[in-house]
Amino acid sequence: MNKLYLLFVFVISASFLYGQGDNWISLFNGENLENWTIRGKAEWKVEDGKIVGSGANGHLYAVPEVEDVEIKGEFRIVDLGGGANGGLYFRCYPPEDNPDGYPQGYEAQICNHQDAFTGWLWKPGTPTGEAKELLTKDGEWFSMRVRAKGAKIKIWINGKRVTKHKDTEYKQGLIALQCHNGGMRMEARNLYYREL
Repeated sequence: MNKLYLLFVFVISASFLYGQGDNWISLFNGENLENWTIRGKAEWKVEDGKIVGSGANGHLYAVPEVEDVEIKGEFRIVDLGGGANGGLYFRCYPPEDNPDGYPQGYEAQICNHQDAFTGWLWKPGTPTGEAKELLTKDGEWFSMRVRAKGAKIKIWINGKRVTKHKDTEYKQGLIALQCHNGGMRMEARNLYYREL
């Protein structure tokens, strides 16, 4: 009986350690892009257990359609001569008139070289919710967590909340990654979401 109890405790502890506790659901199996849809001209692939986007502008959409949601992951952008710019989209859809265009929805910005930097909340082409400070650098991994419940949207970078904003325009949609341009790499790993 003690062995079964210890095994149970180990499994529960491991599930929390690796992001499976508290109803977190993995968006990425670490091996391929099953349950993801590629839009645009960027090349998306799996490399060493992470999603990598490069080559051009494009988006990678995950399967679940969500409303009130929390999303977390680890990200890195690398400037290869074209400037590095990416994003984590949520409550978004590809435009009906141009599925390869920019998503209609919210974006948690990933960019270290502009005024509306990593952690800012964007709506299509427009910085909307201001991040308090820039905590990231090109070439370095960082964690990002986004929580959208009703009109309340919050973004954390490396465990520190940088953005708090209210907006009601987009109420549901998909989760997506962005590679903004050529001459860069967008990388993501340990991607999870949970419905609230």
